[in-house]
Amino acid sequence: MKRVSIFGATGSIGQNTIDLIKRAPSEYQVVALTGGGNVRQLAADARALNAEVAVIADPARLPDLRAALEGTTVECAAGATALQEAASRPADWVMSAIIGAAGLRPGLAALAQGATLALANKETLVAAGPLVMSEAARHEATILPVDSEHSAIFQALAGEAPASVERVILTASGGAFRDWPLAKLETATPEEAATHPNWDMGQRITIDSASMFNKALEVIEAREFFGFEPEQIEVLIHPESMVHALVGHVDGGLMAHLGAPDMRHAIGYALHWPARAPLPVARLDLAALGKLTFSDPDPARYPALDLAQRVMRRGGLSGAIFNAAKERALDHFIARRIGFTDMARIVSAVLDRTDATAGVVDAEFTLDNVLNADHLARIRTDEIIASRG
Repeated sequence: MKRVSIFGATGSIGQNTIDLIKRAPSEYQVVALTGGGNVRQLAADARALNAEVAVIADPARLPDLRAALEGTTVECAAGATALQEAASRPADWVMSAIIGAAGLRPGLAALAQGATLALANKETLVAAGPLVMSEAARHEATILPVDSEHSAIFQALAGEAPASVERVILTASGGAFRDWPLAKLETATPEEAATHPNWDMGQRITIDSASMFNKALEVIEAREFFGFEPEQIEVLIHPESMVHALVGHVDGGLMAHLGAPDMRHAIGYALHWPARAPLPVARLDLAALGKLTFSDPDPARYPALDLAQRVMRRGGLSGAIFNAAKERALDHFIARRIGFTDMARIVSAVLDRTDATAGVVDAEFTLDNVLNADHLARIRTDEIIASRG
């Protein structure tokens, strides 16, 4: 029986993971489930899966969680310390689906146990890629990508010599605003940005899809996980979201991974790896689909992609700064303090200002330095926004 933990259990990735586990309950023992603030969902899943511990991020919700799990054997806990303790419990397989930089510490704790880390939290590698990969090697732990694009690359590379890879192509739907006039983007609202044409995801990641900050993070993640050079990583707009990634080889051939836009494929692949298992996902009918279309992303519409290239060329802790500034700018957009197109401008300004501060970007890759760069970038983002009046 495989011992599993799910961090970010109440989000879309976590719920899809739970769906797969519920289909074969005799194969899994659930150690820990964690959620941000959705007590009702967390408690229901902890009951159904007989989890050892349920952790809610907001300490103020702990009494509600205890009441919801009264009469069960599930332990209840709350807050960052409890989350870290849950991540330190021995498990064979850990889903890291906490959104944002908050997923870094639990991911490192899981790696310290030698667990297989199913990584859906792209910010972990963007902010601290060298640290995370070295910790995985030190503890003989395995990291498996769960982003659909990185899972596709991982699968397409199976059995291939790394030296044969010439380029990789990440696909993007283009998000909610791919067909909007550029001038209209200035007045786009959070509600409009949170409507995805193909995927069913949470608010923050859906807005990041509309701005292509999500894809920018994935570009950096591809470099950190697979070791590609920045110039090897390309992005194409693919409105159908059926081709998740392509790997190009030195002989000119392209290996593409296709599948319905259902995260249970990438999750299931990681859950059963190195084997493949039947999954409850739709099978593609290519004749019914009829065509697949691709186009180059417009830099004026998606400036986040150029920022990703800048971050990769700069190196050091610039990924941590980029991610933190992006997260904070998104907070301000959701709160309607800035406009949709302001986010990229502000992140660029934070990169400029922080790069000019001696000893930050080029500091040693330690957890403390990563967290310091993250903290500083958030402060700088708030300062820049405040200065705008």
